[in-house]
Amino acid sequence: MKHTIEVLRIEECTYSDYIKPKSMYYRHNDVEKRWDIVDTHDSVAILLYHKALDSFVFVKQFRPSIYLKNHDGFTHELCAGIVDKNKSFIEIAQEEVLEETGYDVSIKDLQKVTAFYTAVGFAGGLQTLYFAIIDESMRVGEGGGIDCENIEVVYVKREDTLAFMFNEANATTSGLMFALMWYFKTFEK
Repeated sequence: MKHTIEVLRIEECTYSDYIKPKSMYYRHNDVEKRWDIVDTHDSVAILLYHKALDSFVFVKQFRPSIYLKNHDGFTHELCAGIVDKNKSFIEIAQEEVLEETGYDVSIKDLQKVTAFYTAVGFAGGLQTLYFAIIDESMRVGEGGGIDCENIEVVYVKREDTLAFMFNEANATTSGLMFALMWYFKTFEK
């Protein structure tokens, strides 16, 4: 997939539907302190394993914050989304799998793994991790996200996954790394 990125401008964010920058003033052991934080939505992430292809299914998408670091900006991630609607976390996880990858996973096929905090130095959003095994009978579309998301569905063979994880040329997330470590500890003993 060919991508053309052109940075038009970077400016201070004074309003967002997704984040709210704040400063917290507090006292810790009789010392007054200030810490800048970002109020964010909680999120869900889903590790998908395609049984017939013996592959993990990731999404690859452009992230402007990563572009500022590596001038590529494309990351390999778990299928994921923010909790910004009046639905349960598992319903949002099911919806994200369909939107991003084109697989229609039933709620009963989504296994909750755990929940943990992300970006704890400045945001502290809670991410709930799910796992699902998928196959082609569940495919109902191409995925790719909604609106202008431009999400690419990527399959990585299970046997190649450890090399993929530790190849620093692949921009990945801590959630993806954690989910894969969980998988290998749980299923590859």
